[in-house]
Amino acid sequence: MNRLNHHHTGNQAALAEFLDQVLADADDRPVLVDFYCCQGGATHGYQQAGYYVIGVDLDDQPRYCGNAFIQGDALTVLAAAAAWITANAAAVHGSPPCQGYSDAQVLQGNDHPMLIAPTRDAFNQLGVPWVIENVPGAKPHMIDPIVLCGQMFGHRTYRDRLIEAGGGLVLDQPHHPSHDLPITQMGRPRIPGQMAHYVGNFSGVADARDDLGVPWMNRDGIRESIPPSYARWIGQQIGRHHAAVPAAA
Repeated sequence: MNRLNHHHTGNQAALAEFLDQVLADADDRPVLVDFYCCQGGATHGYQQAGYYVIGVDLDDQPRYCGNAFIQGDALTVLAAAAAWITANAAAVHGSPPCQGYSDAQVLQGNDHPMLIAPTRDAFNQLGVPWVIENVPGAKPHMIDPIVLCGQMFGHRTYRDRLIEAGGGLVLDQPHHPSHDLPITQMGRPRIPGQMAHYVGNFSGVADARDDLGVPWMNRDGIRESIPPSYARWIGQQIGRHHAAVPAAA
C-alpha cells in the first residue's frame, strides 16, 4: 500500500501541492475522495472496484487502508479542494457521523453534529457523482435513498445502510431479503444460524473481521464502517455511469 501522509492544516497551498502528488501517484486509476473515512471500510471497497482513494477524516487514522489521507474537517477540506475534485475526481463518498441519526442516541437525547445536509450541499457544488451513506435512522434526512444489507453480499450480519446518490448518479434498489434470521444477543459471540450485531462493545472481533473482510480494523473501526462489499458495488455502478455518459451525450 502506497499511502501519502498529509495532515491538513487549512493551508490551501500545501493541500494543492499534496493533491498534485496524489494525482501523479494515481497513474491511470480513477480518483475517489472518501470523506469521514474512519479506518476505511468504504475506501477498501472502492479500491476493489479499481479506484485510487483519498481518505479525509477529522481524526488521524493510523489504521486507514487507503492510498492517501488528509486529516482535517471534512467540510473545510471540501471547500479547499472543490476545484481540484471537480477537475480530477471520478466521484466522492461521504459517511457523515451517524450518532446524531441513530435511534439510541435520539432516545438518550445526546447532542451530535447533523452533517448530512451540509455535506449534500457541498457535494452538489462539485459536478461529479456522489453518494452519502448513513444508518436507517437517518432516513428522514436523506433523499430517496436505497438500502444495502449484509445479506445481499453474503455477510453474517444485517447491517442495513442507506445510500443516497447524486451528481447524476442513479442507484437502483437491489432485492432486499427479509430479515428472517434471529440476531445474537448484543455482547455475545454470534451463534451459528443467527446474525451478528457489530455494535457497542461487541464480542468476536476476529469473527467480524473475517465476516466483513476488514482484517486491519479494530473494534472501533468495525463499529463505524460499512462492509467493503457495499462500496465495491457502488463503485461498479459509478463506473457504469461514467461509461454511459458519452453515449447519452
